[in-house]
Amino acid sequence: MSSKKYVFAPGATIGMLGGGQLGRMFAIAARQCGYGVQIFGDPQDSPAGQVSDRAWPSSFTDHDALRQFAKHVDVVTYEQENIPVATVETLLQHVPVFPGPELLKASQHRLLEKNSLRKIGIPTADFLKVNSAEELKQGVTAFGGDAILKTVTLGYDGKGQARVCGESDCEAVWKSFNVSEAILEKVVDFSCELSIVASRFADGSCSFFAPVLNHHENHILDVSISPSPLISDRQTQDAQQIARAILEHFDVIGVLCVEFFATPSGTLLVNEIAPRPHNSGHLTINACRSSQFEQQLRAVCGLATGDVSVQTPAVMLNLLGNHLQNQSPEAWQRVFAHPEIHVHLYGKSEIRPGRKLGHLTVTGDDVAVIERLGRQVRRELMGAM
Repeated sequence: MSSKKYVFAPGATIGMLGGGQLGRMFAIAARQCGYGVQIFGDPQDSPAGQVSDRAWPSSFTDHDALRQFAKHVDVVTYEQENIPVATVETLLQHVPVFPGPELLKASQHRLLEKNSLRKIGIPTADFLKVNSAEELKQGVTAFGGDAILKTVTLGYDGKGQARVCGESDCEAVWKSFNVSEAILEKVVDFSCELSIVASRFADGSCSFFAPVLNHHENHILDVSISPSPLISDRQTQDAQQIARAILEHFDVIGVLCVEFFATPSGTLLVNEIAPRPHNSGHLTINACRSSQFEQQLRAVCGLATGDVSVQTPAVMLNLLGNHLQNQSPEAWQRVFAHPEIHVHLYGKSEIRPGRKLGHLTVTGDDVAVIERLGRQVRRELMGAM
């Protein structure tokens, strides 16, 4: 279905595949603008289900339920990339779905993603396809004795990957992965990690949020900063150019995040792409007039872009189960005593280490000052004064 034929005004109902925190923040943005939201794939008490009109707790492989779902919505989008392509193809027979299946397919498979990017001239870390322990050993040697082995599917937040060096037992590592195919990436010497969230609209125009500097802990995003003095004007231009090339190559209508390594010379190498809003873009809710979720809404409904310029510097700090194990009313009272701190919790009842339960966004004139404040307040939430 051609995206240019559709404009969905307030009063329309949007279908969301997935009911996690990204779907929740999208639903809040959509309802604020007067749209109905129904989610598919999670129950009513899921993060997105709590703020939606209806939840369809069916499997993504239940095509009868998908066809019924399509009758109740005007347009469909998704909040995560681990959705079967066949799910989108079934829905497309009945209702528009944005972004389409091609970007989804590429983002689900690391080898396909990297090959697709290389094909259109976008730089990535060097990589090899690996199908055996012997090929793993040869690849590690070819990459100078230091590489990262990753599963080609279902890897996120550091899951499904392992650092492999010349001293590693490649037989044991390969056996532990228990897969027939994997990707081996050369370790990148990088000075920092950054990302950019971009949107493309039905008329082919694109908009770009300011790039965000990212810090990770244990392979999970910990802190995002925008704007950052560590990101140069040239890198901003390069990030926009790369994001535009990906959006246009896959004919995306919607939101895309591109994650980069910045080498010591300033060159950007693409690490991963996500066909949706992204954790590193959460600060746009408080830093910009139009957040990444409103941009997703505008794009899939055939509307024009909002204003994505930075209105105030912002720092986002993830709240994991680790941070909220020992929370107390007094600790939250101290958080809310700071008007420059914006609290976002996702409605998840189970607290466990490593699980994303919410985030804090701190706004102010000096990113160094607000980052220190955010880290201090988060430590206090943990009970560490």
